[in-house]
Amino acid sequence: MSAPTSRRWPVTEAPVAVVTGGASGIGAAVVTALRDRGHTIGTIDLSGETRADHAVAADVSDGAAVAGAVAEIRAELGPIAALVTSAGYYEMAPVSQISAQAWQRMLRVHVGGLFHAARACLPDMLERGSGAVVAVASELAVGGGDHDAHYAAAKGAILGLVRSLAAEVADRGVRVNAVAPGPTDTPLLAVDSPWRAADYLETLPLRRLVTPAEVARCVQYLVCDATFSTGDVVNVNAGAVI
Repeated sequence: MSAPTSRRWPVTEAPVAVVTGGASGIGAAVVTALRDRGHTIGTIDLSGETRADHAVAADVSDGAAVAGAVAEIRAELGPIAALVTSAGYYEMAPVSQISAQAWQRMLRVHVGGLFHAARACLPDMLERGSGAVVAVASELAVGGGDHDAHYAAAKGAILGLVRSLAAEVADRGVRVNAVAPGPTDTPLLAVDSPWRAADYLETLPLRRLVTPAEVARCVQYLVCDATFSTGDVVNVNAGAVI
């Protein structure tokens, strides 16, 4: 990776975290959780409307747009110390009804979003010799799901990329991990979603959806406290995958 052009991060400054998809749901909860631990937050989201210290509107599937957004955040807040990729979307469809465009879009947003953001943020962490990346995957990456082929494939690719990045940068002080939430109580799940149905919830050991704040606490732990962990996946799914 090319050397970063930004200044070094003085130890007296608050660490800067970039959160993609920080406008709502899990991403918004991550913004709150990391701020509670002293991070300054820059977000990249389609809307650009977040509670971050600096927010940039960009599509994470566009590598040039992500690079530009990270450069803007770096210029405003300082070099990047942590990255959390939570930008994404969910849709269900049988394989026969997944168009080539829908397939490509799903992959570009989820695994492409992680790839683009990591390429833009990692140089600062590698220069400093420390940092943390946490990707939001899904329990469907582990267990698959009916009518979820393109979503599960994209989230599964995230796990492969996380493990490969973890191996690549571990000896330079950077940790790369993932969380794999089950169905989470966010606007991504429609009111009539089968994941909200009582008969589905009864199949879960905890009998409920997880909350964005619960997922965010796991992200916070991986960023701030799990200095021993890299290449790992924390399952946050009310017992859906045990």
